[in-house]
Amino acid sequence: MRFFINLLRPSSARSLSIQIAKTIRKSAELIDGKKIAGDMRKVLKREIEEWVQNNNTRPPSLVAVLVGEDPASQKYVHFKMNAAKEVGITSKTINLNTSITEEELLDIVNKLNQDETVDGILVQLPLPEHVSERKICNAVDPQKDVDGFHLNNIGKLCVNKDTLIPCTALAVVELIKRSKIETFGKNVVVCGRSKNVGLPIAMLLHSDYREELPGMEATVTICHRNTPREELIYFAKRADIIISATGVVNLITPDMVKPGACVIDVGITRIKVDGKTRVVGDVDFEGVSKIAGHITPVPGGVGPMTVTMLMKNTFQAAQCLKAST
Repeated sequence: MRFFINLLRPSSARSLSIQIAKTIRKSAELIDGKKIAGDMRKVLKREIEEWVQNNNTRPPSLVAVLVGEDPASQKYVHFKMNAAKEVGITSKTINLNTSITEEELLDIVNKLNQDETVDGILVQLPLPEHVSERKICNAVDPQKDVDGFHLNNIGKLCVNKDTLIPCTALAVVELIKRSKIETFGKNVVVCGRSKNVGLPIAMLLHSDYREELPGMEATVTICHRNTPREELIYFAKRADIIISATGVVNLITPDMVKPGACVIDVGITRIKVDGKTRVVGDVDFEGVSKIAGHITPVPGGVGPMTVTMLMKNTFQAAQCLKAST
């Protein structure tokens, strides 16, 4: 082919090359959340070391409360504790039996609220059915609420005020920004309306640049489990960015993705394949990656960044608590 093109006049060769390039659709550019998270943690570690030295203070501290022995929850908390150690945050896990009462768990949270050596508190979800997740999340001191789930923090987020923001939402925004994906005036579809993930993502993506939040300035449509599939396809097909956080395997398929769109897969589902457990997302990765311009993998995309944002929130909480004393 190269020899054939060289025999043509320069203008003809150039034209043919362009036509060939257009017919060859490259796979989407992979947004490597694991690498980006690793780079961010190196920077965060230096910032924490400098802050401790300059303020002659202890390192930030994080306490995780884990109720029960759910393997997925145990694994998540393990990742979080390892990340804390990596960036210089002291951490510990309080392991509790599923028989614990709501009142007993509230008492533990209240003691952590009053402990001046604790900067960040996270209660790993889900909790046993007899315990109200909303009541427990709302019992955490908003200043120590590094998950960003307290009603005060969610309320501030909704009115574009700086606060401790849910980590997954921060992770999505950071991946988009670092991948240089334009959001100003772009159409975004968020699949999933949970108050801990889908809603905060939507809030950040349509945030006003004139306020305290990142100012992503996108036009956001929220879809959910009751959105008819034909409507989901209608909205998604017009989206410049699709973010799916539903836990529904293969919800996002190639027929609903606009060529060149950015696809962020927040979903995490464990499935059995040939007797082995695999972790997959909401997106038909193999098919969609042939259409999209950018795409996150599962695992290795949003997950590592979410843990890193938790570390960033813990550092932010420590700085704010130190400044208030």
